[in-house]
Amino acid sequence: MNLPESPDYLNSLQGGWEALGNGAPTLVALAQLCARAMVEGTRDKTPLSVEAKAILYAARNRGVIEVRGVNTAFEATARLLAVYIEEDEHRTIAFRNREQPQVTVRFFEAFCQLCRHGLVLHHLYRDFSLTDRGFVIAAKIEREEVAEALGEGTEFGLHD
Repeated sequence: MNLPESPDYLNSLQGGWEALGNGAPTLVALAQLCARAMVEGTRDKTPLSVEAKAILYAARNRGVIEVRGVNTAFEATARLLAVYIEEDEHRTIAFRNREQPQVTVRFFEAFCQLCRHGLVLHHLYRDFSLTDRGFVIAAKIEREEVAEALGEGTEFGLHD
């Protein structure tokens, strides 16, 4: 296959790799899930997983959720995209586990479920929030119902 020699091609390729490295295709997919639920309503009638409920519970006060990866981490499992929630002005919980990447993936899939259910709204880049309905449902979740799942997250100060 012969590639065009245009500098435009090289610039777009570089931008594409940078976007891939920042998780852009996945973030776009998440934004589309949120938009589809907002425009068409939710068609997903499956019950929320315990991980999805744990995300809602953790986000119940501020509603601020980020999907981020740590592209400078040495270990590949630490670079996976994961769900981060601002519990309050000073504390964040990350649903990521570099020793057990399945935990990171399980919570990421739970976040996708929340998007499909119309409980999450995409704002900018990696920034999401609960929808009004998300806040209402989150307020009804009892800590005991999600305590084990919350225990799989890592809490840290906002600026740690």
